[in-house]
Amino acid sequence: MRIESWQWIVILVIVLLFWGAPKLPALTKSVAESLKIFRKEIKSPESEKAPETVKAEEGEKKKD
Repeated sequence: MRIESWQWIVILVIVLLFWGAPKLPALTKSVAESLKIFRKEIKSPESEKAPETVKAEEGEKKKD
């Protein structure tokens, strides 16, 4: 079940009518920024630990 080209055109027309042409640049900018943040978070090294994890480990060291 693949979307064909004429269906994409209909979807695009509906989106243009729904949001309007002036709002689309802001929408695409917002989506692009969100994707950049998402990709940055995925690529961050796994060795980075959450602050709660670091605090817990420090607490365990102090008990020893």
